[in-house]
Amino acid sequence: MPEDDPRITELRAMRKKARQAGGEDRIAKQHAKGKLTARERLDLLLDPGTFTELMPFAVQQMDDLGVSDEKFFGDGVVTGYGRVDGRTVYVYAQDFTIQGGALGEMQSRKICRTMDLAVAAGAPIIGLIDSGGARIQEGVRSLGGYAEIFRRNALYSGVVPQISLILGPCAGGAAYSPAVTDLIIMVEKTSYMFLTGPEVIKSVTGEVIDFEGLGGAAVHLGVSGTAHLTTQTEQDALALARRLLGYLPSNNVENPPFSKAADQPLSDESLNSHVPIDPSIAYNMHEVVEKVIDRGSFIELFSTFACNAMIGFARIGGYPVGIVAQEPSVMAGVMDIDSADKIARFVRLCDCYNLPLVTFIDSPGFLPGVDQEHRGIIRHGAKVLYAYSEATVPKISIITRKAYGGAYVVMSSKYMGTDLAYAWPSAEIAVMGPEGAANILYRRQIESAENPAAERARLVQEYRAQFLNPYAAAKAGYIEDVIEPAESRSRIISGLTALRDKYENLPVKKHGNMPV
Repeated sequence: MPEDDPRITELRAMRKKARQAGGEDRIAKQHAKGKLTARERLDLLLDPGTFTELMPFAVQQMDDLGVSDEKFFGDGVVTGYGRVDGRTVYVYAQDFTIQGGALGEMQSRKICRTMDLAVAAGAPIIGLIDSGGARIQEGVRSLGGYAEIFRRNALYSGVVPQISLILGPCAGGAAYSPAVTDLIIMVEKTSYMFLTGPEVIKSVTGEVIDFEGLGGAAVHLGVSGTAHLTTQTEQDALALARRLLGYLPSNNVENPPFSKAADQPLSDESLNSHVPIDPSIAYNMHEVVEKVIDRGSFIELFSTFACNAMIGFARIGGYPVGIVAQEPSVMAGVMDIDSADKIARFVRLCDCYNLPLVTFIDSPGFLPGVDQEHRGIIRHGAKVLYAYSEATVPKISIITRKAYGGAYVVMSSKYMGTDLAYAWPSAEIAVMGPEGAANILYRRQIESAENPAAERARLVQEYRAQFLNPYAAAKAGYIEDVIEPAESRSRIISGLTALRDKYENLPVKKHGNMPV
């Protein structure tokens, strides 16, 4: 075909038009808000020169209300595939310069096509969301379009990783799509998620609420527990998405990518003195984790939500792992409804994508109180035991101090299917704390004593010495070994290596009935 063939000229002109999105004026308005365009975002997310676009010439097919006569190529979303650190990923990026990124029938069709191809290829799906919601003028077609996306989000959950980046508004029912995906990243000050906007809330309740206060990044990270991570800029969010993919396999039948760890000692002697001798004195579990994992590898999720628990991705000896822990410096590490939900969903995420689980336990039990009981602490706590019992990935747990009652049982205890369960010499494994146990077991003896306070103190100490040490559990086989804290890193690396090819065959079933 000759270079000056008019068909080639026409094709090039059509491609140029498709890349212009909503036009220069609308692109300038997008930039004025401090936001990138859909194509600029894809350039930052993907390895240079690797993006292949799909269905660039698609346009809106129906407009029941005659609201818009303009037909823009792409119909408000850029879809295709490319590479991140050499690995194939499928992407869609909503284009706010075209009808505010509102979703209609063709936009849905493009997104669904991309998702279907991703699953067929066994590659992650990354959605860059910047949309005012459903396209009103398309009526029920836009709602049906969302339903098609939601259904795929659900059916493909646990098959390939799905990551959502909220880079602008995500309003109304649209918010349910990222809520079903594996990980959500939001940008501070510019991204919002809500089902009912501030205007609607004001008209119903009279409350005056701004977008940031209703569904901004800080709200969803620390209050609602919807966003896993937040960043200050879009550029940071896109870089973080690339980093997250380094911990995850491309699909559920691959192992996570191993990365040779930088030189780092196998032991840290400072851990041996990290837990205070007095069990009533708090310490920082984040510092423990940082001394065990590969340096600088921890990505904490929900960092300001349910801070009595800690979850996140890390590497240990180059192996990507999921970290679960209590934080004794917050609420003494007690478990409550929010921390149970936080832990349970993360355990299932790791199990979906073959990430070993490393759990650090220090909890005095579940939070007591009428409010927690009435709100369903039993049901929420049961999610944790269900998630750990169901998980077939390698599981290694270390009891650093308190492991009391139900909190001990559900948090990756040995007979919940944990492969290797260790304890530090500071571990206290019992049904309850020594004070409560002494009051119940020796109530009459204490009441009849000449000095009840002194007798209680003696019995508490006796109970602590006899039952609240790790050796009683070790003698009964409930832990593998009592180890020096400084040994933790080497023991975990050894265990991860030994369990790398672990296989566990669960009973055949359609699916379980988790107490959601």
